[in-house]
Amino acid sequence: MADNRDLDGLRVALVLGTSAGGVGRHVRSVAQGLAGRGARVLVCGPAGTEEQFGFGGAGARFAEVDLADRPRPLHDARAVVRLRSLLRGADVVHAHGLRAGALAVAAGARVAPGPLRFSRGGPPLVVTLHNTVITGGRTAAVYGALERVVARGAARVLGVSPDLEERMRSLGAGSVGHAIVPAPAPRAQPGPAVRADLRAELGVGERPLILTVGRLAEQKGLPALLDAAAVWAGRTPPPLVAIAGDGPLEDDLRARIEAEDLPVRLLGRRSDVPGLLAACDVAVVPSVWEGQPLIVQEILRAGRPLVATRVGGIPGMVGAAERPAGGALLQGPESDAALLVPAGDAEALERAVSRVLDDPSLAARLGSAAAARSALLPGEEDAVDQLASIYRELTGTRR
Repeated sequence: MADNRDLDGLRVALVLGTSAGGVGRHVRSVAQGLAGRGARVLVCGPAGTEEQFGFGGAGARFAEVDLADRPRPLHDARAVVRLRSLLRGADVVHAHGLRAGALAVAAGARVAPGPLRFSRGGPPLVVTLHNTVITGGRTAAVYGALERVVARGAARVLGVSPDLEERMRSLGAGSVGHAIVPAPAPRAQPGPAVRADLRAELGVGERPLILTVGRLAEQKGLPALLDAAAVWAGRTPPPLVAIAGDGPLEDDLRARIEAEDLPVRLLGRRSDVPGLLAACDVAVVPSVWEGQPLIVQEILRAGRPLVATRVGGIPGMVGAAERPAGGALLQGPESDAALLVPAGDAEALERAVSRVLDDPSLAARLGSAAAARSALLPGEEDAVDQLASIYRELTGTRR
């Protein structure tokens, strides 16, 4: 992180809700970078986030706020009152996530005449949107209402993918930009011994190893992965599909794997993802939607062949955002560092992975392109640079 003091004394409040991974890690990185530049950083969120991510160890002060992961009127009202007290002394507030953003709007806003129109009574508010909703019905209706609150109440909205940015513009947000959410700085890449040890642990032998890392949740598109695995079971030798992560779908996935005798193993939450990436032959991200997933950045840094869905921010991360429909899947060392398939299309996913397994030269080219692409991705200091500029603009501070 930068060593200067260009934010010396600026009081920044970061707000987040329940987080199991990416958002919390990003907020911790941002808090540490801002504190390193002299900002006085307060992080507001559920107690569990401090336990998991240790914001206090990043140079920030932490204040517990019960921000539930779904609408709960009584809890939300208490959270707004608590936030209103905590945020009163901030120069700028930055909320991460839609619910955190909407509650921060309510905590610092005066409601003006007209539906869902707000004027800021408190410090300027920045909201970063990290996710979208992938279900319909009441959940989608509530999500839409919160989006309108944020669009009308935030001074600046940042989206982790182009579709989120366009959505907020369509809802009337006055200032929308692209969020930078980099993976934490990598450690040294695992050596050959780690690859051998992990393949031995998994009992892979000479079989191909297909790896997916992510929360076992609806967004991650795991049913399509299992559909594809049923076809890969007929290959000689059949590859092993390893899924690292935990989540609400674990029991359902395990039951299907056992009932259909699929060549799939659930590894649970792992702390050795770099080693697993080194051990695999191809990494797969079958998600229904993603913003700037940290695992895609980690796969690129590891130089592993990647098959992923063409959703959200993934195409831009792998250099495919401008590729015309039907164009070549791999266009050079700095573009299309992955094979991209439609979300939910198990047949396309199966074919793409099989291509990589059947063509060592394609696998090598994808791995090289991934490593080259990773060098072009923004880092943690770039994210802090962006936010420092936004905060100075919104507070009128020029240092």
